[in-house]
Amino acid sequence: MLVALIAYDKPDALQIRKDTREQHLKYIEDTGIVQQAGPLLDDDGEMIGSLIVLDCTDLEAAAEWSADDPYCRAGLFRDVQLIRWNRVIG
Repeated sequence: MLVALIAYDKPDALQIRKDTREQHLKYIEDTGIVQQAGPLLDDDGEMIGSLIVLDCTDLEAAAEWSADDPYCRAGLFRDVQLIRWNRVIG
């Protein structure tokens, strides 16, 4: 099952994102369920959130993955949404 994780950073949290980025990327590599991922950007090109597509068994597994993400553990996000996603193209 594919799940889109859409997360928005807390205001003025860019430094938290930068400080935990390496841990976050290692977590993605180690867990092996991320199909696509990348930062959401503001008009100036600064990172303000994340879009991650997970391939997992169910929404509960996606929520567990999200909760263990170093970004989440560091308190980066103000809002996280987990939505079932159907790949049509790509």
